[in-house]
Amino acid sequence: MSDVPAALPPDAPKSEWRAWARAVRSELPDVSAPVVGALRDLLRSLGARRVLAYRALGGEPDVSALSGDFELLAPRARFRPQPRLTLHPWATATEPSRFGALQPPANAPQVALDTVDAILLPGLAFDRAGVRLGYGGGFYDRLLPDFRGVTVGVIQAGLLVPALPREPHDLPVRWLVTERGARETR
Repeated sequence: MSDVPAALPPDAPKSEWRAWARAVRSELPDVSAPVVGALRDLLRSLGARRVLAYRALGGEPDVSALSGDFELLAPRARFRPQPRLTLHPWATATEPSRFGALQPPANAPQVALDTVDAILLPGLAFDRAGVRLGYGGGFYDRLLPDFRGVTVGVIQAGLLVPALPREPHDLPVRWLVTERGARETR
C-alpha cells in the first residue's frame, strides 16, 4: 500500500485539509469492489461477526456488499440532548440523513456498542498512523473512546497521506484498508 505525498503540511488547518481531500476524491475512481474484498478478508481473519459500517456518501467506498458476510449495523447521528451516534440493524437505514447518507429512522431498534466486534470508519483522508480526517461533526470522536473492538479506516489509496493534523481527541484506527489491501497501523 503506497502513500501519495501530502499536498499540505501536517499542521495546516483541518478546513484546508478537508477542501484538499474533497478535491482529490472527486477525481478518484470507484474502488468499492477491491476495498470490500480486502475488508472481507481482514474481518474474517479477525473473527469479526457484528460490524458497524457506514452508508457511503458520494466518493466513499461502498461497503454494503459485506452485508451477506457479516451482521452489519448502521449508525444514526443524533443531535439532542448531545451529538452522538446510535447503532441499528443495517436494513433499517432507509431515510436520508442531513449529511446525505441513508440512516435508520429515529425509532429503529438500537444495538449496544459493547456487542460490536469492529467499526469501519469512513473519512476524507487518513494518515499512515491511522489518524482520520473526518467531516467535522465529531460523532466518531465521541463513540470511539468507549469501544474496545477493532477499528478499521476505509479510504482510497489516493487519500492516504504521510501525516494529518492531530488533536488530543483523535484516536487512530488500528487498521487501514484501501483498494491495495489492509495494513495494521501499530
